[in-house]
Amino acid sequence: MLFIKTFKTVVILCLICCISCNSKKKTQEIQPPNIVLIIADDVSWNDIGPYGHKSVRTPNLNKLAKEGMTFTEAFLTTSSCSPSRTSIISGLYPHNTDAEQLSWPLPEDKKTFVQELKNAGYWTGLAGKYHMGDPVKDDFDELLEMQWKDAPIGLDRRLVGDGSGCDEWLKLLRNRPKNKPFFTWLASFDAHRPFYKGMSKNPHQAKDVVLPPYMPATEKVKEDFALYYDEIERMDTYIGNVVVELEAQGVAENTVILFISDNGRAFPRDKTTLYDGGIKTPWIVKWPAKIKPNTRNNNLVSSLDIAPTFMKLAGLTPLKDFEGVDLSPLLSDTTIVARNEIYAEDHFHDFEDYTRAVRTKKYKYVKNYYTDLPNTPSADIIRGRSWQSMKEEKLKGSLNTDQLKCFEIPRLDEELFDIVTDPNELNNLASNPAYQDILVDMRNRLAKIRTETNDILPSQRTKDDFFRETGLPTKYRIRPRPSKAVYMKAQKDGIILMNPDMK
Repeated sequence: MLFIKTFKTVVILCLICCISCNSKKKTQEIQPPNIVLIIADDVSWNDIGPYGHKSVRTPNLNKLAKEGMTFTEAFLTTSSCSPSRTSIISGLYPHNTDAEQLSWPLPEDKKTFVQELKNAGYWTGLAGKYHMGDPVKDDFDELLEMQWKDAPIGLDRRLVGDGSGCDEWLKLLRNRPKNKPFFTWLASFDAHRPFYKGMSKNPHQAKDVVLPPYMPATEKVKEDFALYYDEIERMDTYIGNVVVELEAQGVAENTVILFISDNGRAFPRDKTTLYDGGIKTPWIVKWPAKIKPNTRNNNLVSSLDIAPTFMKLAGLTPLKDFEGVDLSPLLSDTTIVARNEIYAEDHFHDFEDYTRAVRTKKYKYVKNYYTDLPNTPSADIIRGRSWQSMKEEKLKGSLNTDQLKCFEIPRLDEELFDIVTDPNELNNLASNPAYQDILVDMRNRLAKIRTETNDILPSQRTKDDFFRETGLPTKYRIRPRPSKAVYMKAQKDGIILMNPDMK
């Protein structure tokens, strides 16, 4: 009898234990993940270790990739700082955000995934670079914006913390309430210009530099790239600190980390262009609870997809206004095809421009609407070492055809590239008879997207904020920049907005 009673007791205890374990497992399964978005500033996908760069020191990003999933075909909707960020947070193409030009604020009536997460019980915080306008600030429970004074010819970031924009990332994570799921937007200011010496204890050297063929291999250019690498290394250190902090807090297992950049490197023919040097982005996701380590995903994805994906991961229904697709199924099944093409756009960034691009895995089609304007890089690039060196080489006559593209007037109105055989997009196939069927197909794709998303050419052009020759500000540069609505009203009234402090 004693044996039977003991046996019954053991069985009951086992059943209780199983019920308890199953209950805990179910609780863990329905617990929404924490989400950490890390955004680099002006960093190209192929300038970090996970994408094959042998010289740039990115041990923490290398580790993140080994422990997570690396997307090889990830793109941004634009190659300009604030329009890229407002597109990400709103889930809209830039032309539908009403913040498509540099430093236009995202209007109050535009919904964001951050606000939706906050409404659903997430604690939301941002630390570092902000650059999205006052109306969005309320979406964050805590905002540790890198405070800096407007500087028309280049902010000296050495006077603001250590200049990285990452100083308060850990503070944000440590100060969050511990009884809520959390979302953090961690935005680096590295590697935005201007570049300074002394940002690394072990500076990169000219021998470490890997130049794209559209850049001349001068000493000034190599020095510029080496300093750019130093800033990437500094950012990488902060990313490693974030991962360690999440592990120390015991939340790493169920925390999604997504690392991307807002646009490509701040060099000629990269940032502010729709070539891959401007719109292709690193995209690394780590989520120990769900994602298999060291996974490569070759799907085409767009930064437009971040908003619906984050909402879906949080157990929410993505907003109908979102123009992207939910990528959450791809995190467990790399064979799922999310999209067949991506669409990108270029608007005013320091200088007026209007360009559109459609890219598949094999082809890129670029439509230049303002062919009378050169492909001038941003003003900070113009003031930098590389552009100054290129101007010197141009006077000497030593630049090759590819390196002269940024100076070219007029631009060709159409460009077609075979990305597989020509990854640097140097051989324009638009006039090649053998590719006319492809050209027509890509034209049709672009026309279809423009129609479906109401992408319309503006009736008037915007005045340049800087002189294209010097990178110095014009009288049309106003900061803080008025909203699109203010500009549109001024145009309607026949008024040209100007800086009252400049003659």
